[in-house]
Amino acid sequence: MVYRQNQLVSYRPASNEKLTVAVTALDRLGPRFRIPTDVLGVGALGAAGVWQGRLILKGYGDPGLTRRRLAGLAAQVRAMGIVKVTGRILGDESYFDSVRVGPGWKPSYYKEESPPLSALVVDRARVGRYIANEPARAAARLFKAALQAAGVAVPGTAGKGLAGTGAALVARSRSRLLSALVGRMDRVSDNFFAEMLLKQLGARIRGSGTTAAGARVVRSELRQRGVNMTGVRIADGSGLSRYDRLTARAIGQLLISAVSDTAISSAFVASLPIAGVNGTLKDRMTTLPAYRHVFAKTGTTNVASALSGYVTTRYVFAVLQNGNPIPWWYARAAQDRFAQVLAGAA
Repeated sequence: MVYRQNQLVSYRPASNEKLTVAVTALDRLGPRFRIPTDVLGVGALGAAGVWQGRLILKGYGDPGLTRRRLAGLAAQVRAMGIVKVTGRILGDESYFDSVRVGPGWKPSYYKEESPPLSALVVDRARVGRYIANEPARAAARLFKAALQAAGVAVPGTAGKGLAGTGAALVARSRSRLLSALVGRMDRVSDNFFAEMLLKQLGARIRGSGTTAAGARVVRSELRQRGVNMTGVRIADGSGLSRYDRLTARAIGQLLISAVSDTAISSAFVASLPIAGVNGTLKDRMTTLPAYRHVFAKTGTTNVASALSGYVTTRYVFAVLQNGNPIPWWYARAAQDRFAQVLAGAA
């Protein structure tokens, strides 16, 4: 221990909360894990390429699902010889619950800080100039359009529904590697990716695609890694919740554990912004000695500012600052000076 002050005080962590999700996801799911999105069919393929029945687009929580991926799924459907679907096109979001926000969020965070949470979201639920309130219904409409563009006639309507039992797999698309998803989450501090990965953990590990189930997985992970849980409260994945609490000691212990774990250390450290180079640190610490030598996660809300990470392979540090409101510019300046001093001694 080189320096400590108030290391046991429980603070709002802002986006430093994402560090807990990153480590847990990489460990429990693996850096090479991919999230599927399926097209399921209820019915049968008849003569002349007519699918007698409906098609269901089922999401499993891929936060990076795009229209382009829908076009790929539609092309797979057409490649199977299907030229017409007699039934409806449905969007199934049942893999997660239907709660659109995290617990303890300000009402303004809905859509401003994160699109609606759903197991089936395409292009972050953006349709034209608007963000859809019902992502699965919007996804079904987009998939119907993709099918038509691929040469599949769809006279029926698009809506939201369940695949049910007995549905056959028609097409499948997979997300980028989990290491890339975690990289997106940490580097640009993507709240939507954080919340979706938290629910993914709940669904995969606990069998329940809820924020609460995912938070239980994260707490279990921290305990297994020897993180002291005194003063720690995991309420959501992004750090937007007013209920989240972390201590500098807990973050430091987590960072040491992660970098010491050969199974995830490379992917985890690579997910962090690099001082003066990319992500939320692109415009910070642009001069030596910290430049390119500090790898750290930022965090900013109106009441919290944070910076935690690594200085080369020599130092682990965690800085949490709270205020009402927090003077974020001065907080960041202090954090950067702190990291510069460490880098100068590395």
